[in-house]
Amino acid sequence: MSDVTGVDLAPILLVLGDEELLATRAVTEAVAKARSVDPQVDVREYQAGVLAVGEIAEMLSPSLFGGRRVLVLRSAQDARKDLVTALLDYARNPDPDVQLVALHLGGGKGKAFADGLRAAGATVVPAAKLKGHRERVAFVRDEIRQGGGRCTDDAAEALIAAVGTDLRELAAACSQLLADTDGRIGADMVARYYRGRVEVSGFTVADATMIGDVPAALEALRWALHVGVDPVPIADALADGVRTVARVAAAGRGDPYQLASTLGMPAWKIKNAQQRARGWTPEGLVEAMRAAAECNAAVKGGADDRGYALEKAVFSVAAARRGSAR
Repeated sequence: MSDVTGVDLAPILLVLGDEELLATRAVTEAVAKARSVDPQVDVREYQAGVLAVGEIAEMLSPSLFGGRRVLVLRSAQDARKDLVTALLDYARNPDPDVQLVALHLGGGKGKAFADGLRAAGATVVPAAKLKGHRERVAFVRDEIRQGGGRCTDDAAEALIAAVGTDLRELAAACSQLLADTDGRIGADMVARYYRGRVEVSGFTVADATMIGDVPAALEALRWALHVGVDPVPIADALADGVRTVARVAAAGRGDPYQLASTLGMPAWKIKNAQQRARGWTPEGLVEAMRAAAECNAAVKGGADDRGYALEKAVFSVAAARRGSAR
């Protein structure tokens, strides 16, 4: 099949790094490009640690019926030796109608696989966590630029001070600023927009709630609402906090790096959730999930007082945790 649109589709894409947002974007963009060439593209995802060679061989083989395929291989660092051997052999002569997207956390584990894909000509998409302040400033400026706006270094630094260093939150903040302004973002505009908000977000509220610190959770929630944070992402963050702790608690006390491939989460997120899971019982987490779901329905369903719905959820989730401790 020829790429009539002129879109360049790399046969092997190596997404290298442990930043969840960047890795997710890389997969989304790869699939979108493939669909621009073939709207009926067959997209399949696999976990490398549990994938047998025979399972993927059929998808990598030339198809009698044609059609483009995208194979997303998650946690590539966990691939067994026989799978690594088979995939590296394939990578030396890939099918032009198949795109293999391998997500690898980087680091020492499975390094030979990543090196082999790179040596075979894979296109590498960096997805490592941003470690320095200057990298985060550049990330914010790029987000604004890609959205059609302009942003100074001072404005990017002001936004990081107001929102924090979580890339998901920074990306959402950039999108919101672009939607609410003419796209020319300066430090004064950021200061007016956030009116002094510092490190307060839905995740701040969720983190305090999950460890049972009701005063801190309410303080963060009320300040966030006061400075104009939309209730929807706060409700989403609370629900995500409960779900994450529930999934990690159910997986047991294993090593975060070993659990990362099984749960499909970065190790740092699992480690944090393991700490928050202390004091919770399965029954308490069920109650907390029910409270978070009711909150989401109220906030997104146009409740008369969305702030009250969020406060009620904080009390309910914290009460579920106290019930777990009895």
